[in-house]
Amino acid sequence: MATVKFKGAPIHTNGELPAVGSKAPDFTLTDGDLKDRSLKEFIGKRVLISIVPSLDTGTCALSAKKFNDAAKNNPHIVVLFASADLPFAQKRMCTADNLENIATLSMMRSKDFATKYGVLITDGPLAGLAARAVVALDENANVLYTELVDEITQEPNYTKALEALL
Repeated sequence: MATVKFKGAPIHTNGELPAVGSKAPDFTLTDGDLKDRSLKEFIGKRVLISIVPSLDTGTCALSAKKFNDAAKNNPHIVVLFASADLPFAQKRMCTADNLENIATLSMMRSKDFATKYGVLITDGPLAGLAARAVVALDENANVLYTELVDEITQEPNYTKALEALL
């Protein structure tokens, strides 16, 4: 279990992020076309998984924009954005903000992804959502970098996450 903060108050996750050097757990998340997507589909590519509570918040939206720009400038990187939002809301937000270089994925069918990655919030006002985190993977889904953001309302370290992939 890890402890993070939401507006300064401590809250807890169900576990820990996968360790650097380990194999990332496979997952099934739902895309904007209601198709189930798996990590296995991205083998052979460098992948950045940005995990957020909801894209419908200022910090999450800002992260999506920044990682979208990074993906635009680094086409060899796949950026996946995982949240509890419904695929319809994710798609609407991406369309409104012209986010064409990230793939949004929803935990609508299962919280198994958040559980496997150790980011499922277990208490406090955001219980049931995912904590803000970043996981960078190599072409074989080996973990290169992780960050569990200490304060959910703050942004991740974009530079370190992207440097791990370049």
